[in-house]
Amino acid sequence: PQGPEEAKAFINAFLKHSMPKMKDEAIQDVLTRKAVVLERYSKKKAKQKRKKPKGFTAKQRRELRLFEIKPEQQRYTLFLPLHELWKQYIRDLCHGLKPDAQPYMVQGKLLKADLHGAIVTVTKSRCPSYVGITGIILQEFKHVFKIITKDDKLKVVPKLHNVFSLEIDGFISYIYGSKFQLRASERSAKKFKLKGTIDL
Repeated sequence: PQGPEEAKAFINAFLKHSMPKMKDEAIQDVLTRKAVVLERYSKKKAKQKRKKPKGFTAKQRRELRLFEIKPEQQRYTLFLPLHELWKQYIRDLCHGLKPDAQPYMVQGKLLKADLHGAIVTVTKSRCPSYVGITGIILQEFKHVFKIITKDDKLKVVPKLHNVFSLEIDGFISYIYGSKFQLRASERSAKKFKLKGTIDL
């Protein structure tokens, strides 16, 4: 058993070791209190910042031709299953496209829907050579649609000054490309005004 002096010496040595940054006078001051809080000094590890992987720039995507469809893949029949998937997606989105569905509701859903796989037709255009082009939308960009036609030709049709029609289950919707110049991802958040226009 230790006597009071040995115990006091042990406590002083222990506190000095446990709180190396405190002076002897400060330790004695701590001992006069009823409670002693031992501080722990640990070496702080430098936090390593995680670097987010950077994607390709637009220039790199063009150089790598990431969005180009190879000539051997430009076949209409190859994308018919995509069209069937798109029809099922629209039916689910519009709750079955029932005969009593409100046209403005369906129109509003179609304006925000993903159009990859939809069959569209150019019904009006300032450029007569675009009128009548019909096919499946393979890619949608901000300013153009890439459409594969039944004769396996890939057409790049600008949205500006063109009117497109798409039909599903007897419901025909018209899209004014001049008012539709958005990326597919941006379009879902945009509020469209459902009113007629004669502008091309």
